Amino acid sequence: MSRTKMHADEIHTDGALVRRLVAGQFPQWAGLRIEPVPSYGTENDIYRLGDHLAVRLPRIGSAVGAAALEARWLPEFAPRLPLAVPVQVAVGEPAEGYPFAWSVNEWLPGENANGSIHDLDRAAVDLAEFVRALRQIDTAGAHPRLPHARGGPLAEGDEQVRRSIVQLGDRIDGASTLRLWEESLGAAKWASPEVWVHGDLLPGNLIVADGRLSAVIDFGGLNVGDPACDLQPAWNVFAGASRQRFRTELGLTTRRGRVAAAGRSIKR
Repeated sequence: MSRTKMHADEIHTDGALVRRLVAGQFPQWAGLRIEPVPSYGTENDIYRLGDHLAVRLPRIGSAVGAAALEARWLPEFAPRLPLAVPVQVAVGEPAEGYPFAWSVNEWLPGENANGSIHDLDRAAVDLAEFVRALRQIDTAGAHPRLPHARGGPLAEGDEQVRRSIVQLGDRIDGASTLRLWEESLGAAKWASPEVWVHGDLLPGNLIVADGRLSAVIDFGGLNVGDPACDLQPAWNVFAGASRQRFRTELGLTTRRGRVAAAGRSIKR
């Protein structure tokens, strides 16, 4: 499978590399089949390892911390969440010319949420329940949110959003997008206590089995912050009545959620 290069400094991976890494560090899995998983992700390559496991290799250095973040928090979160989340079973070390730590996770069966959901209204309720449950988890001991991290104030991303609008050129309506962004910077800031946010609820990070949402993956953007950023799916998963249902279930205004979703999409 050909993989599109997304970053100037990214590391190339392939099945042969994965086989060498697994054989050298986890010989108990050396005989399992290895195959790449098609993905919309920009930071990690995923490979099936047999029927029940998956190997996740960062493509760039900034993605390396995601596995440690998930290992720290997801075992604690999982019993409190209504959808499945990744379960890490092993961490590999740099080797075979590959420079990053990598991980092995349990395989979550299904497909991503691009057109695979049978009942969008039901999915809106299911995903809203997940987001509410995540918000309710105690934030004690949470890692400090870095500047520009998801869940932070919109103004932190102002320079990057403006630069991205220019770079996109005529691929978008730049004038309208800039006007929306500038209006949105004046939206009321989140005044309540900050909560856990996933920060990247794109269709590619939502797993669907038998037409229904079953799991949420890729918690690399996990932070404590403004919950508006988790309203993203109202625009990238839902539409019409299901969009309104998702928004209503979460109790966030269209303006706050639309702004967070737009800013995240533009910066990608």
